[in-house]
Amino acid sequence: MFEQLEDTCSRYAEIAARLSQPDVLTDRDAYAKLMKEHKQLTPLVETYRAYQRVLADESEARELLESGDAELHTLANEALSAARAEKERFEKDLQLLLLPRNPNDEKNVIIEIRAGAGGEEAALFAADLFRMYTMYAERRGWKTETLNQNETELGGMKEISFMLEGDGAYSRLKFESGVHRVQRVPETEAGGRIHTSTVTVAVLPEAEDVEVDIAPDDLRIDTFRSSGAGGQHINKTESAIRITHLPTGLVVECQDERSQYKNRDRAMKILRSRLLDRAQSAQAEQIAADRRTQVGTGDRSERIRTYNFPQGRVTDHRIGLTIYRLDAVLSGALDEVIDPLITADQAEKLKAGEAV
Repeated sequence: MFEQLEDTCSRYAEIAARLSQPDVLTDRDAYAKLMKEHKQLTPLVETYRAYQRVLADESEARELLESGDAELHTLANEALSAARAEKERFEKDLQLLLLPRNPNDEKNVIIEIRAGAGGEEAALFAADLFRMYTMYAERRGWKTETLNQNETELGGMKEISFMLEGDGAYSRLKFESGVHRVQRVPETEAGGRIHTSTVTVAVLPEAEDVEVDIAPDDLRIDTFRSSGAGGQHINKTESAIRITHLPTGLVVECQDERSQYKNRDRAMKILRSRLLDRAQSAQAEQIAADRRTQVGTGDRSERIRTYNFPQGRVTDHRIGLTIYRLDAVLSGALDEVIDPLITADQAEKLKAGEAV
């Protein structure tokens, strides 16, 4: 571990030196790439430096104890105990920081929410989840951009795709993929019976152009007139875009903008991200160990969470977490669920590392 830490510190110093060189300063892409790596390494390097200072404090306290000075004995003993506690804490932090990082963690995300079983009630809950994620993004200072949506007459959403832009968006939301179940008395139900409905959520890391090579001949692009619930978004020109990726059969539609160019640009963003997600999922399925070191498989068919309105609770089935703050979670206090998921994932990876 310490050899790896020393190599990291050397690389960190090398990047810092290169960032001041004229050839790097004039090359925007090279500068941005180095700055990104510098930012990623900073927490590890700073924690390691703090750990080294604690080691020095521990050594100094031990020397004082061994000196035999009776007046300093109590003080030195207290200093040694504090240094050992700090040392243990930093060692745990370093183990976590050295865990292999998901290369997508720092990326923006595209989230796709689709109503599942439950008809109109499922569509209404899909709208609730969209609100939950956008309110969470607002708390973290992220930018939200709606890419495409298909609304119902009662204000629900059959499906919606949107992008969240911000530092570490994927690292925070990657465990949201799967089936979200709601149990409540529907607004459309007069009899007061509790219904169970489902909504599927897909979280895709935003794909950069260089990561996904799409040949123009592999695309069929159709235009059509926008339409929406209650006559919304209707226009007289064919500004809506449907892109079909012929090799995979993936189809993406965008009709939110009145500009055909903007709809096409948004549709391509979604298509790239879906293709990247498909490629990475196929690769992950070949590595059984990866499946064993994740909180959830990320399978879209996996029921991951239940939102029970009568009891005011949220239950995440992957880690057995239940909290009775449903209103707060749906209002964007999602860290109460996300932080335990990340902690559980880190614990699984540490356990897997110790078993190797």
